[in-house]
Order: sequence, then C-alpha cells, then structure tokens
Amino acid sequence: MRRAALLVGVAFLLIGALGFVPGVTTDYDTMAFAAHRSDARLLGLFQVSILHNIVHLLFGVAGVVSARRAADARPYLVVGGLIYLALSVYGVIIDLDSAANFVPVNTADNWLHFALGTGMTGLGLLLPRPADADT
Repeated sequence: MRRAALLVGVAFLLIGALGFVPGVTTDYDTMAFAAHRSDARLLGLFQVSILHNIVHLLFGVAGVVSARRAADARPYLVVGGLIYLALSVYGVIIDLDSAANFVPVNTADNWLHFALGTGMTGLGLLLPRPADADT
C-alpha cells in the first residue's frame, strides 16, 4: 500500500514538473495560469496550465507524504482516485471552450483522469491491508 502511494506520488511530481519544461510541453509560451485558452500541451497531447501543473505537484506531495504510513496511503489512493474520477466526469460534461474549463482539460486529459482515478481507487481498495498498519 505504501509503495503504491509512493509510486503514484512520484509519478504526479514528475508529470507536474514536466509540465513546466519547454519542449516536453509544446506551445509553452501560450501557457496561462488557468484558462481554457491555454494551448500548452504536455507531450503535445494533454492540455496544461500553471494551475493544472500545480495540482499535479500537490497530488504528488500528498502521495509521498501519505506513503509514510499504510493508514494514510489507502485514503490517499481511494480519495485521490475518486477526485480524479470526478474530474474526468466534469471534463466530459462541461463545454471545453467555456470558462468552466478553468483547469484546463481536453479529451486526452479526461481519459487520463479516468484511468488515474480507476487505477488509484482500485489500488486503494484491492491491495491487501498489511497486518501492521505502519508497514
């Protein structure tokens, strides 16, 4: 459980940091703090903004911190996964060209958020709980 939270947290830290790297993020010069008009794309595919990258970094820090104890790792994975599932639903129901898309997200983000949410929630619910909650 702790390893899963740590791996997910490190992945979020990496993705959040890469979102600030020109070249890895295409159209970097168009990146906005938070707006659907940001044309910056991580790996040329996932629409990002400064806010979007910060959210990934915060989820990464939360994952690394929660990995210290299994009792914290499980809620991180389950609640974090549910948040990402909700974000994927939000991305599907809003008009991506409206102000409601403030994060911003695109179709690729929606699919990624769905996969992340499903994976995180699944890990949190299906991984065996250790006998000693601090292992």
